[in-house]
Amino acid sequence: MKLLIVTVVEEYAKETLQLFKKANIESFSGSDIDGYKNPAQVLMASNWFPSEKGGVESAMFFSFTSEENIDILFELILSFNNKLETNNPIRAAVVPIEKYI
Repeated sequence: MKLLIVTVVEEYAKETLQLFKKANIESFSGSDIDGYKNPAQVLMASNWFPSEKGGVESAMFFSFTSEENIDILFELILSFNNKLETNNPIRAAVVPIEKYI
């Protein structure tokens, strides 16, 4: 069992969920997040009354799943990212789990 973490700009959230389904990852959680690419955006967003929104609307998904499902998902993500014309690929990371209940 491993912890899979995936981040994506909101524009590709629905496609990411379809990739989860194709990889047989049916149990997962998600959350809306703001994505940042440079420290200036973070500083602007930390003001009490910023003049503009600092981050990019994004989503984060995570799942405790098997390595087999993760391997399938990574292949699907690679294929998806290779076809993108933007600089906002789906990002994924895997964290090993030592113990769980």
